[in-house]
Amino acid sequence: MSLTRRQVTSAALAAVPLAALAAQGSAQASASHKRPRTLYIAGDSTAAQKYADAAPETGWGMALPFFLHGDRPVANHAVNGRSSKSFIDEGRLDVILGAIRPGDFLVIQFAHNDEKAEDPTRYTEPWTTYQDHLRQYVDGARARGARPVLATPVERRRFDASGNAVPSHGDYPAAMRALAQRERVALLDIQALSLALWQKLGVEETKTYFNWTATEQDNTHFNPPGAIAVARLVARELLRTRVLTPREVRRLDDEIPASWISWPQASA
Repeated sequence: MSLTRRQVTSAALAAVPLAALAAQGSAQASASHKRPRTLYIAGDSTAAQKYADAAPETGWGMALPFFLHGDRPVANHAVNGRSSKSFIDEGRLDVILGAIRPGDFLVIQFAHNDEKAEDPTRYTEPWTTYQDHLRQYVDGARARGARPVLATPVERRRFDASGNAVPSHGDYPAAMRALAQRERVALLDIQALSLALWQKLGVEETKTYFNWTATEQDNTHFNPPGAIAVARLVARELLRTRVLTPREVRRLDDEIPASWISWPQASA
């Protein structure tokens, strides 16, 4: 039986709301199952996850989740002793690039071990090989639709005889800043900010931020208060540079108890 034009038109009109509702329901289902955007960290021991046998040593990456909302999970791939070169050579960047997805972030902080000229497996020269290796992180993230973010290395605890906090990273921070400008990558200037913080705290109070214990005087690695302080700098920079929005960060001005830090047992 053939349909009249009016019947066809009525049937088509009746179908429109159903199609619209179906499309709306599909979009809502997709949104409800939307994967949270993950913030990955590639870096060295100053950021790395520490385990029970290393306590109270704490990487700032362990404290960063305290300053981010829960829908911004942190995947901390930073590892003790790695440089921008050795991290790549060991396949660790490949692991990140195999997992990272469009919309994710990759925060890249290296220099402490790039500076070790006596070790060819880690050493890079600031204005050549250091920048060349950092560019691999930037290009790799971008190729996968993720956003690269460069972070200058956090400063060590070092003071001169007059009590002035002094920089310890040579040309590496300047080389990273230049690369960030050239490649149009967001830059978190943690070196400058941490140096200013150590200056403000002074020679004695900074000891309470670093891994100073009865048996160790470590001027590079942090205890819980130090890691929390540096993670706060990182979170504020992520907001300042508009990598993250105000709704994605939290507690920027709140006191974070050191007791929130925990050290899991190392996996076998």
